[in-house]
Amino acid sequence: MLQKLIAGATLACGLLAANLAFASNCPAHYVDGRLPEIRNQKLNAATRELCYGVFGVMHSGLTRTPLWSAEHLTAANLAAAQGLSRENSFHAERKLPEHQRAELADYARSGFDRGHMAPNGDMPDRRSQQESFTLANMVPQDGENNRHVWAGIEAVVRKMAQREGDLYVVTGPAFVGARLARIGNVIVPSHLYKLVYSPRQGAGAAYFIENRADAQYQIISIAQLEGRIGIDLLPSLSARQKETLLPLPGVRARKPSRPRGGATYDRSQS
Repeated sequence: MLQKLIAGATLACGLLAANLAFASNCPAHYVDGRLPEIRNQKLNAATRELCYGVFGVMHSGLTRTPLWSAEHLTAANLAAAQGLSRENSFHAERKLPEHQRAELADYARSGFDRGHMAPNGDMPDRRSQQESFTLANMVPQDGENNRHVWAGIEAVVRKMAQREGDLYVVTGPAFVGARLARIGNVIVPSHLYKLVYSPRQGAGAAYFIENRADAQYQIISIAQLEGRIGIDLLPSLSARQKETLLPLPGVRARKPSRPRGGATYDRSQS
């Protein structure tokens, strides 16, 4: 399905996006200020960069999801985020054309969660939190996956950033295979990834997991991830750096928790 949608895009749009892919409007979110480079030309059409306070998104008007959400995750921001209660504010992204964006109606009664790519738990203030709830930062995610193993991945990456001082994190969907599901007008990714790069260690690695309940994650190199998704996520790194595997912590599926204030915390729509 995705392949048919992509095939209908013009070559001119793809070439224009390729030419613009090297410069970022919000370089602070990226390693060495370099925007990822889309190598798979089929993904290049109808892309639009969106800049927010503490994360940046490359949005696809074909899938109506991000291709990635990028963060410079710092210990200082995480310390601020710990004192911030959760306020859900899911909303369509008005910066995007109506014919390219996801709407709340696409997710309603779909059976999928609205899965954050840049997590709400990373957001240091109310404005950033509200920005994280844009549907431009969401993908349709299996609920069990989102609430358990994916929540565990997010948690261990935060702990790692606190130890390291800062990390660059790029999170996104992968669309693997010829038959992809759709909810409303939004394409459901087959897999999800979270790439973690440590400036202190000069190395990175990624969690890669199928978008289904009870899926088991893999830890793979940056080079392996880029080969699977067709995007050069960290273009300033050498081939050797991309093949060097940063040790990532193991993950246990996270259990539902109770946030400050005593309200039950349910990730069923997060």
